[in-house]
Amino acid sequence: EVQLVESGGGLVQAGGSLRLSCVVSGFTSHNYGGNYGIGWFRQAPGKEREGLTCIITSDGSTYYADSVKGRFTISSDNAKNTVYLQMNNLKPEDTAVYYCALDPTVCPVVLGSTAVPYSELDHWGKGTLVTVSS
Repeated sequence: EVQLVESGGGLVQAGGSLRLSCVVSGFTSHNYGGNYGIGWFRQAPGKEREGLTCIITSDGSTYYADSVKGRFTISSDNAKNTVYLQMNNLKPEDTAVYYCALDPTVCPVVLGSTAVPYSELDHWGKGTLVTVSS
């Protein structure tokens, strides 16, 4: 069974930083023929889930939504089966539950370049809460 587990959320003051982790288990690179990505999303209370960034694990390509370019950085440690989200200069509007997802189409969903809704992505974590105080 594929599992994604996020961690690293918490309470931080505006201007601060956090690093989130997404540990993947029960999955091998042979799944999907090795063509898949892992993405980060967030959902604030009363708002739609928003795609933030993704990484293609086969070649390390990364993509970012305009809302987080320059502040958030995605990276991966394949030996640890972990994808990270480094978040800097956090703002109160970054307060949300942050999720990671794994799927071959996660990057087009993050970037909004496909009609596939986020709900159809194959694997999701349960999320980690980030609260940014002003």
